[in-house]
Amino acid sequence: MNLSGAFLELGKRFLLHSLFWLVVLLFFTFFFGFEDADFKTVVTFSAFFLPVTIGTTYVFVYRLIPKYLIPKRYLTFTLYSLAAFLISASYITISAFYGIMITVGYGYEEKFPITKSLIYILISVYLVVAIASAFSLLKNNYSAAAKNEELKNRILEAQLKLKEQELQYLKMQIHPHFLFNTLNTIYGLSLTNNQATPEMILQLSDLLDYILYQTRKPLVKLEDEVNHIRNYIDLEKKRFREDLEINFHSDPIPEKVQIAPMLLLPFVENSFKHGKGNDGKLKITIELSLDDEIMNFRIINSLGEKTERSDGEGIGLENIRRRLQILYENDHELKVEDDKDNFCVSLNLNLAKNPTNVR
Repeated sequence: MNLSGAFLELGKRFLLHSLFWLVVLLFFTFFFGFEDADFKTVVTFSAFFLPVTIGTTYVFVYRLIPKYLIPKRYLTFTLYSLAAFLISASYITISAFYGIMITVGYGYEEKFPITKSLIYILISVYLVVAIASAFSLLKNNYSAAAKNEELKNRILEAQLKLKEQELQYLKMQIHPHFLFNTLNTIYGLSLTNNQATPEMILQLSDLLDYILYQTRKPLVKLEDEVNHIRNYIDLEKKRFREDLEINFHSDPIPEKVQIAPMLLLPFVENSFKHGKGNDGKLKITIELSLDDEIMNFRIINSLGEKTERSDGEGIGLENIRRRLQILYENDHELKVEDDKDNFCVSLNLNLAKNPTNVR
């Protein structure tokens, strides 16, 4: 805030406070009126109580409430409040005495019995203090609630950004062995001038375009995900040749059905990376079916006796679990089964629900 803005804000606060105390003076004038007294006399008498009322109010509003009551220092607040009441009550008594002496004179007992009216004055002054203090508490509570809401929104926004960054990181977890092996295969084919070389380069280019660029989208067509799985399988067929037996079946997929990108392809990549058969052949079965917009995906790969088994499920599957938890928290079911001969992954996904945390 610049200097002129600060002065403008200060001027507005001063004006509002002045109007408030003018209303308080009129309030005192109305309630402190007594017999045979004209308006000027009553206003003069009421004005004697403004300084102590203003002082007591500001002590509570700007000192006791924010420093002791709001931080829940109740004992200290109570002690200071009692002290403030005792001091202010003394000043109110003195103000009442001098106010009556000046406005009414020594015959005040006939028109203004001090013992009876002093309690009335104390109640009136402390009523103003109580109203102002209550308003201050409401204002502080509103400000605190607004700040908490803003802080909550900032925390949620930060968490969302972290999740988005995590999703980007998880989507880019592509095993370099696939690219390395495929390029080696292409190199070998090129040395023999094999006619499949250009087609394999084009397939690899399409797959890398999908992995590197299309996955930046929050959602892609399920049909595109399946087509790139087929593309991936074709590349692996050229690499494994007769050492691969693969069966891939997919139901017809409506164009409108969408999925978060790179959810299924890592499962396929994982089966090629870790699968192996006792006869030296890798056997993989992939099935994808749709029941309305409930997708059922199942992939089974063979395991040989010499296949290395880790205690966990591997980084790839753990990444997919994390992505599914972020995107489809309550709309998916993932099962992993590992027996002597086969490794099986089953995923049920509700594609009718929009993934959470996706922009």
